[in-house]
Amino acid sequence: MSELLDNKEAATKAVVDWMTKKSKTKTKFYFKDFYKVFPDDKPRLIKKVITKMVQDEVLEYWSSGSTTMYGLKGGGIQHSSEGEE
Repeated sequence: MSELLDNKEAATKAVVDWMTKKSKTKTKFYFKDFYKVFPDDKPRLIKKVITKMVQDEVLEYWSSGSTTMYGLKGGGIQHSSEGEE
């Protein structure tokens, strides 16, 4: 496990900073996109960190039924408002 994943606060900050930087072009990310933030770690460990961030309401889980993505809480088009005018 990398030092980044050992420190949950640093891992959270790294993810939020990375997503904020990318938010000009994208607000939702596939799980595999997070491999870029933690290139030296195994997917299972990354999943635990991302899941914890969803539980802590830093990130939110979004699913279209066939696609699962993650986004910053309150950013972009939210699932609950889709289809509304």
